[in-house]
Amino acid sequence: MAQALRIIFMGTPDFAVPTLQKLIENHYPVVAVITAPDKPAGRGLKLTPSPVKAYAVSQNIPVLQPTNLKSEAFIQELQSYRANLQIIVAFRMLPEAVWSMPAIGTFNIHASLLPDYRGAAPINWALINGEKETGVTSFFLRHQIDTGDILLQEKINIADTDDFGSLYEKLKYLGADLALKTVQAIENNQVLPQPQPQNAELKEAPKITKEFCEINWQQSAIQIQNFIRGLAPHPGAWTKVNGKILKIYRVAVLPDPAPGEEQPEPGLFKTDNKTYLYFMTGQGILNVTDLQLEGKKRMSTAELLRGFKF
Repeated sequence: MAQALRIIFMGTPDFAVPTLQKLIENHYPVVAVITAPDKPAGRGLKLTPSPVKAYAVSQNIPVLQPTNLKSEAFIQELQSYRANLQIIVAFRMLPEAVWSMPAIGTFNIHASLLPDYRGAAPINWALINGEKETGVTSFFLRHQIDTGDILLQEKINIADTDDFGSLYEKLKYLGADLALKTVQAIENNQVLPQPQPQNAELKEAPKITKEFCEINWQQSAIQIQNFIRGLAPHPGAWTKVNGKILKIYRVAVLPDPAPGEEQPEPGLFKTDNKTYLYFMTGQGILNVTDLQLEGKKRMSTAELLRGFKF
């Protein structure tokens, strides 16, 4: 017999919106949405709602925006909705008093094939490490981050042309489909939670910092290409040229120097100041095709070289 569900949804960025939309379009009772407080944005620093809040308001769903998830007032308000299932997509860490509240449990959608790439930046790291496939996982929350029992997984191939931006979009919708399948399985008592495999060497996905995004030209051309893909379009891989920060968004690997030719020193660049900009790496040469020089907009190399000379 199907369970009657009362769902609380928690999420903030646009990555979470398709999942909430799927639930509403399939007539699941989302009794409230929890999201981040409004933030100043734009030139006028006007308070702006999160993408999740904007969608929830358009659907007349009650929205809660707690600053403190442990506050007694918030806990009591959450309890008042009598939800028996909570769904988390791209939200912050929850205290146990929150994730353990519903009778069925709280499940999260994570943008990797767990147990690999636990952490804050799974999409970036899959690309940086040159993975050929990734996916999304639904799992019940437990004490340690991203370690709960797995419910369902969906795989997807990573195209050679994918960067963070394109893979983010693919996983955003794949995650929404997986969330719907997970809710349907829970509703029909068809879930079989499986403990995550205890792999000895798990690939991690820690938070990306600005300092981390600096390109190490000692690496091979392929490694650097993957690094750039994993950080494009944001936060953006960068290097310094003529004292200015140069963000690089897309590159092509050029053929290796002919046998006997000397490999130029990593980090040096070569340009005709008209059409091309090549960087030497620890192994191979990269042709930069899409970039942004400090103080300028993102553009192609040829466009930049029309008005700027290195």
